[in-house]
Amino acid sequence: MKQAWMVVALMLFCGAAEGRTILFVGNSFTFGANSAARYYKPETVTDLNGPGPTGKTTGGVPAFFAAFAREAGLDYTVSLETVGGKGMDYHYAEKRALLDKPWDVVVMHGYSTLDQAHPGNPALLISSAKQISDMFHARNAKAEIWLDATWSRADQTYPSAAPWHGKPIQQMGIDVAAAYAAAAKAAKVTGVVPVGLAWNRAFDTGVAGENPYAGIPAGKINLWSWDSYHASAYGYYLEALLVFAKVTGKDPLSLGDSESVAEDMGFSKPQTRALQQIAHDELAATNQLGL
Repeated sequence: MKQAWMVVALMLFCGAAEGRTILFVGNSFTFGANSAARYYKPETVTDLNGPGPTGKTTGGVPAFFAAFAREAGLDYTVSLETVGGKGMDYHYAEKRALLDKPWDVVVMHGYSTLDQAHPGNPALLISSAKQISDMFHARNAKAEIWLDATWSRADQTYPSAAPWHGKPIQQMGIDVAAAYAAAAKAAKVTGVVPVGLAWNRAFDTGVAGENPYAGIPAGKINLWSWDSYHASAYGYYLEALLVFAKVTGKDPLSLGDSESVAEDMGFSKPQTRALQQIAHDELAATNQLGL
């Protein structure tokens, strides 16, 4: 009997030592397209799709998260499943065999315009979020599921034929956030990561430039990459800070301006502090950190 209890205790210890599992499901906005984030420390995460055409595996926002967690003394086993240009409906239909497991935490998002065929229409996001969340909850009823509400695309705002043309750059982020709030309610998930609203805060406070087509003013950060669509390393860093804070409950400012990812990306200390402050302030504004 004593030996049996020792075996059980060892099993419990080993299970605890493995830490929490977290899965990221998304597209280029998760894998860090057009930036140094894409292949950042891929050995620290598990890419469920394996190496891409170049033979490389992805680090991206999940690897940023993994680094933050290590710096905070937290134990997470980080995995990702990403396909460029796809929403949650695709992942459920085509990648279910990889995803249908009892994850502790899931962070996921849909296509950047909500529906590629019908920009701004939230119906597909709402239905697919519920469908895939039901799958995860069937495997683990206690799973924490976070929807990652993405940012305004300059290329969908400033060009004359763009769906959000004539509106302020903040409007797409506001519309996307509202759609994700509706999806979160329908899917009964843990909550929403307000990435797009944090980008808006960066615009509103002068930390980031609003219009890359007109040029980003000196001293301001360009959150977009060269295509004015995907994020730059700065934009993905802000996304990762918000995910880290939501999932762990840790204040982004606790990472400090000597944080390793920022140093690896070549950010200045003032830039690092500014991005961490934006994340802190966006979450504090909605009392998400109890501040």
